Formats: sequence, C-alpha cells, structure tokens
Amino acid sequence: MAKQKILSPFQKFVKIESLSGLLLVIATLLALIWSNSPFADSYATLWDYKVGFSTEGFELNKPLILWVNDGLMAIFFFLIGLEIKREFLIGELNSPKKIGFPLVGAFGGMAIPVLCFFLLNNNPETLKGWGIPMATDIAFSLAILTALGSRIPLSLKVFLTAFAIVDDLGAVLVIAIFYSGAIKIYLLGIALALLAFLYLLSYRGYYSKFLTICLGVVVWILFLKAGIHPTLAGVLLAFSVPIKQKVDTSEFIESLVRITDSIKQASILKKPILSKEQIQQIDDLEDWTYKYQSPLQRMEHNLHDWVAYLIIPVFAFANAGVVINNLESLELNLVTTIVISLILGKSIGITALVLLANKVKLISIPSDISTWNIIGVSFLAGIGFTMSIFIGGLAFAEELAYIDSAKIGILLGSLISAIIGFIILKFKK
Repeated sequence: MAKQKILSPFQKFVKIESLSGLLLVIATLLALIWSNSPFADSYATLWDYKVGFSTEGFELNKPLILWVNDGLMAIFFFLIGLEIKREFLIGELNSPKKIGFPLVGAFGGMAIPVLCFFLLNNNPETLKGWGIPMATDIAFSLAILTALGSRIPLSLKVFLTAFAIVDDLGAVLVIAIFYSGAIKIYLLGIALALLAFLYLLSYRGYYSKFLTICLGVVVWILFLKAGIHPTLAGVLLAFSVPIKQKVDTSEFIESLVRITDSIKQASILKKPILSKEQIQQIDDLEDWTYKYQSPLQRMEHNLHDWVAYLIIPVFAFANAGVVINNLESLELNLVTTIVISLILGKSIGITALVLLANKVKLISIPSDISTWNIIGVSFLAGIGFTMSIFIGGLAFAEELAYIDSAKIGILLGSLISAIIGFIILKFKK
C-alpha cells in the first residue's frame, strides 16, 4: 500500500505526459498540413498578426507567434522550474546516489550531440544552432514508453523523466548564456531585485500567489526589455515558490476531526443551503486545506494539465508549420547535422557514458533495467521536438530558411529516433 501511494503520483504524471504526446502529434500534423495546403498564406498571416499595445513611453506589441514562444512558453518554463526544484529537494535528484544515474545519462545526452553538431556542420552561419540537439521532449518519449505497456519497468520511466529534467536544466542554462540578446544591465538588475524579494519572502515562510503572479508579470516584462529571453523569468520565478507545508499531517488530521464534529453538531436547514455554522466550518476547512498543501505542489498540480494539454500543443501548432515542398531553399547540411546529432549523438552519448560509469562503479543501474533498455531509451531521448524547436527559433530568429531547415531536421531526427527506440524496446529485453 505504501509503495502504491508513492508510485501513483508518478504514474499519473506519466499518463498526462503520454496524452500530451498524442496531442503534440496531432498539432504537428495539422500545422504541416495547413502550411503545405492552398491556404498556407493564412497560416503565416495568423502567426504574424501583431497583438499588444503602445503608449508614448512604452510598447509591448508582438506577433502572435512571439506571444506563444515568449509568453505561453514562460508558463511552460515556470512549470519546468517547479519540477526541477521539487526533484532536487525531495525527488529523484535529491541525493548523490539518486542523481548519479540520470546525471551521467543527461551529460552524455547533451555533450555528444553538441560535439556531433560541431563535427558535421560545415557552414559557419549555422554553427549557432549547436544547442538544438541537446534537449529531450519528455511528452513524446514518455508517450512511446507508455504505449509499450507492462514490458517497460517503471524504473526506466523514472530514469527517462529524471534525465529529461536535467536536460531541461541544461537547456535553460544554454538559453540564458548563449541565446539572449544585448543585455540592459539596469533593467536586469531591477528584475533580479524583485526575484530576490520573492526569495526572501519564501525563506521567511510567506507566500502569496497573487503577489507572485503580479511580480512575475513585471519580471517577465523586465527580462524581455533587458534582452534576456523572458522564458527564463518563468524558471527563476518558480524557485521562489516554497515547497514546505504550513501545517503537518497530524495537525491537519486533528483539525479535520474537529471540523467534522462541528459540522455534525451544527444546525441543518430544511432548505438546500448551508447554515451559518456549516458555512463557517467549510471556510475553516478550506483554510486548513490551503495550509496543508505545499504551495509548489499545488501550483505544479494546477498548471500541469494546462501546459500538457494546451500550451505545448499550441506551441507545436504555431511552430511546426514548415513548407516541405520547397526543398531547394533548405540548408541540407544543417538538416543532416541535426538528424544525425539527435539520432546517433543522443544514443551513443547516453548509452556509452551510462555503461562506462556503471562499469567503473560510479553509478548503480537498477536490476530491472537491461542494457537493451538503456539503448532503447537513449534513442527515445533523440526526440527533441519542443525544446529543440524553441532553441532553433532563438538561434535563427532572423533567418527563415535556416529555421525551416532546423525544423525539418528536428522532425526527421525525432521521428527516426522514436521508431528505432520503439523497435528496440519492443523486441529486445
């Protein structure tokens, strides 16, 4: 029973990510069909449509696609930040023993694809796309693992989830350091001061969702105007959300018993409404429930469905529309480089480093995970999609031909990686 209580939240997480992966496939196919149909111009016009406002001293007027990539994706990165904080404090990354296995896998899965990119790329103008093959799309990869059913051990899903989170952290750092524009220090300083204020409040045990959202919007705008990619504001803001409960389980249960007894003793109206005493006890119950829930866990739980079922599919729909009937304009070397880096770079990097680290006793691989499991999941890690397309858009923001080439490479590399990984995990033990 105790084991079931521990595993069920993770199993629910896997289920959500799996359905999200299916929605991503649908959104991607719709974008590809629309952008290659007789109505292709309307697809481009939709995402180029400017939305915002301007005043004499301030302007926030951006194309719709940038509201998706800079705005909605900031919420996605906020959720990533919550997951990273939780995993490092109480999850699969909270001790050297736990972090070793996914950390080695993540390092190999980031370093070797980047090395492959530099070795294979022969165009100096496209070198700045080196960060594209680093990331793993957890929704797609977990969807495939789940489709394989009971033949996949839960520990392998935990491994994939953990090293994908480390991957995300690496991608966030790369975006912050290498894919931000000219920085306006004074605006960045104000943003960091506001974040420091939120961190201080969190450290002192005070948390207000309203204050966090309001200051979060201000920090997002400051990052945008300072030249730092605004999605990073989401990650940093997430670190200000406390994980600690205000009351422990025993105190909550005592209050629950007291409130239940009070409701039983309260007067009951014949009409289908509550009495004043009942309303008072219900309000008390809501207050205790709020204190009992971890702010971080509550925020993560509330956001996860929105991100998985809306934000990521919308991002895919807005960014996956590549015109594939105009192959002459593509940078074929960039396409090939990304494809090989995702397929071979990820698989070789993860497998080689994990097996080597296990052989020299640096890490310990769970007994129910076989070598073929590791090889298969290392190919699934080559499904870059969401974060890869995001980084590609940052790397080639002003060069449409390179963006399209990068997207073609990401789609092909992710598709081939998914097929190879599925076949290995399906037929090898």
